[in-house]
Amino acid sequence: MNDRLPHERGFHVSWDQLHRDARALAWRLQAETPDGGWRAVVAITRGGMAPAMIVARELDIRTVDTISVKSYDHQTQSAAHIIKSPDMDVVGDGAGVLIVDDLVDTGRTLEVVRKVMPKARVATVYAKPKGRGMVDTFVTEVSQDTWIFFPWDMALQYVEPYRGT
Repeated sequence: MNDRLPHERGFHVSWDQLHRDARALAWRLQAETPDGGWRAVVAITRGGMAPAMIVARELDIRTVDTISVKSYDHQTQSAAHIIKSPDMDVVGDGAGVLIVDDLVDTGRTLEVVRKVMPKARVATVYAKPKGRGMVDTFVTEVSQDTWIFFPWDMALQYVEPYRGT
């Protein structure tokens, strides 16, 4: 039996924390800049958009595009498939391209993305063990059974006090 409350199973990320962690990701990526610099950032929508914007700003990358991969329906994961591709004339095989997402969970989404841009560098803010091998650079690792609550998924509200019952 699990005695934890639902909010205790999660890792809650505020906007401030996400901003700090995305900047830390950019600092790590600065050391990995390819010869000729980064040509573009491709954000994996929707979660990768905020971190990609911060990384693009910090690294002064002006070409930003998106790839939309659907693998979740609310909190249920299914097979990943692309529903919107980036401008392939710009990103090509991914050489000099930085792919950014908020989180790698199982790696299924990144597996699909890497097939489209096999030479791209993949970076996420957070990583879980099952998907960690699909990421080149990340900031924070969390356990596989942790659910990350991102700021765009939350609202401030009253929580009943835990009284040990």
